[in-house]
Amino acid sequence: MAEHYTLNVNGERHDVTDAWVGESLLFVLRERIGLLGTKGACEQGECGSCSVLVDGALVCSCLVLAASQVDRSIVTIESVSVAGALSDVQQAFLEAGAVQCGFCTPGLVMATHSLLERIPEPTESQIREELSGNICRCTGYGRLIQAVHEVSVRRRNGAKRD
Repeated sequence: MAEHYTLNVNGERHDVTDAWVGESLLFVLRERIGLLGTKGACEQGECGSCSVLVDGALVCSCLVLAASQVDRSIVTIESVSVAGALSDVQQAFLEAGAVQCGFCTPGLVMATHSLLERIPEPTESQIREELSGNICRCTGYGRLIQAVHEVSVRRRNGAKRD
């Protein structure tokens, strides 16, 4: 039986039609809405590449049923940059060399935004803990930790946040 519902994604309403009620949020974001920034890798909630914010909470979109997200605010990687400019987190990842193949990057950027909203000045231990749900096989975590720390310092010193 085909389902119809509306999702609020990145501040816009998206009608989802002819859907199966068991489709994951990841599938709906990519295949039905056309937002390809959220990546699917393990499809088991282990790698973090599909991380999005739902009502401000970081979730693995592969584990969430899309139809259960009606009336919630969903934020994907597509909305973290403003007017085509990189967000401060994206810029710091770039400067620190924390981006290589880029597959894990959207999930790590979303995890970093989530972390810094809750803990503006995280310790290295807190950064490691918060990013532990994201697997990166290319960069190693040193550069990622450096990038998160740099954003925290810049924000503390009054740098503009995007």
